[in-house]
Amino acid sequence: MTNENDRYYQPTDIKDALQTIQKLFNTYTDAPLTTELVTYHQKLVNQLQTNLLPLAQQAHDQLRVTQINSMVTVMQDWLKLRLNGQAFGGKMRHYQFVSNQQTQFKRRVHKIRGNANHRASRH
Repeated sequence: MTNENDRYYQPTDIKDALQTIQKLFNTYTDAPLTTELVTYHQKLVNQLQTNLLPLAQQAHDQLRVTQINSMVTVMQDWLKLRLNGQAFGGKMRHYQFVSNQQTQFKRRVHKIRGNANHRASRH
């Protein structure tokens, strides 16, 4: 049998915990909104505010404090948007919101002499 303590992931430091929460948040941003998802999301936000923020303030790590605050605002904005029936349209990267709207360039591929994949991109 497995030990009850081995069942859950234990982060080693604040950075590891922030990366784990960011990865978990990015997995469910486009999922359909259910009550279980909302309670799970509120649990993650609560973990940020009650566990990680005091640890970062206690260690006088201003970078982690700002990262935690930006994560909390992004996660609260996600919940507000989803409760209003709107799409989130992005993900969290480096503990900040990154939009999916990126510039796409049209390419006209021109084959240069040769038989390999030497192709020039003429925008």
